[in-house]
Amino acid sequence: MRIRATAAAVTVSGALALTALAVPAAQADDTWSGAGTAKESLVELAQQHAPSGEAKKSARALANDPGQAYALDVKFSKVSVNKGKPLVAGASAKGSVPVTYTVKYGTDPGIWADDFMLGINLFWSAADGSDGNFLGTGISHCKDVSVGVADCTTTLAFDPKLDLMNSDAGAKWNVEGLAIAPNGQDLESDNVNWSKVGIAEQFNVAKKAAFQRYSKLTTNAAPEPIKKGKTLTVTGSLVRANWDTNKYAGYTKQKVTLQYRKKTSSTYSNVKTITSDSRGNLKTTVKASADGYYRYKFAGTSTTPAATSASDFIDVR
Repeated sequence: MRIRATAAAVTVSGALALTALAVPAAQADDTWSGAGTAKESLVELAQQHAPSGEAKKSARALANDPGQAYALDVKFSKVSVNKGKPLVAGASAKGSVPVTYTVKYGTDPGIWADDFMLGINLFWSAADGSDGNFLGTGISHCKDVSVGVADCTTTLAFDPKLDLMNSDAGAKWNVEGLAIAPNGQDLESDNVNWSKVGIAEQFNVAKKAAFQRYSKLTTNAAPEPIKKGKTLTVTGSLVRANWDTNKYAGYTKQKVTLQYRKKTSSTYSNVKTITSDSRGNLKTTVKASADGYYRYKFAGTSTTPAATSASDFIDVR
């Protein structure tokens, strides 16, 4: 779900509580797994219940304030989102990455309740508040590993058509753990007794996460066959996902390296570095020397992962 500058944000412990948490099922032996998802995020609840005539800037606008909830005895550790690697998304295809974490829940029996919510959230916001976004994990599957400690696995799913915009690429996404014990309270009700609800919100539980726009690279060398010493033209294109249009578009003014390896070799060597044009197109010339393979290689940027094209074989006679 996308949160823009005009959206409301729930304040819990003085910070953003952005979530679409999973609701675990009842305890069976020493494991639990999710049985469904929360119908509304806390952000949506803030929007829904804030007085219509007032600015919906925080949960403080609510008559029943999440800030009145008691501190839930839950601690997150060993949080890993996509094994610490950037999250790469194409132009329109849905994706998901693995998330693992350990949770220490003490002696609070609410951890095993049917309505208990547990998950990991990613969020970021621009310094001036002009932009931002958040995503939450799906159903968590957890298993006790010692008294009061469980290891959990889940996934973070994303749909570029619904969840992502270009400004999300390269942003430094904060990672937080969030647990909510409704204890039978209906969090969508106007009459929530927040003093009976437990909340644990833990920020910076892992290093900042990053999203990148998937890139693709092509190479074509011509003419072929070609006589030794003649000029060979190597063209190609560098494109990347555009999440605002959900299409691929040329990645302009980027350094790309042309590489070559002889037919008898297994190692590529750099020939030259060129710059993609205003449409992401690539074009350069070289002298044909021997049978071999040409390819383009892009090193990547903070917003876009590295890419290497398929090789194009040239028959030199």
